[in-house]
Amino acid sequence: MEFKKNVGEADKVVRVIIGLAALGAYFSNMLMAPLSYVLVLIAIVMFFTAATSSCWLYTALGLSTCAAEKKK
Repeated sequence: MEFKKNVGEADKVVRVIIGLAALGAYFSNMLMAPLSYVLVLIAIVMFFTAATSSCWLYTALGLSTCAAEKKK
């Protein structure tokens, strides 16, 4: 399965920071279960979208922060 790249470099950095913050909040027990599991889900989604350079929400909305995509 190939994903359309629509996440730029700056956006990737922000997504990794959000993922790390969500994991940090989870491991510091900031929320009780089941809400704490939402933090893990957020982290997984952020890391996945940063790693694949593709965001399904961006695709659905027709958005892109990828510099190569903006040049077209």
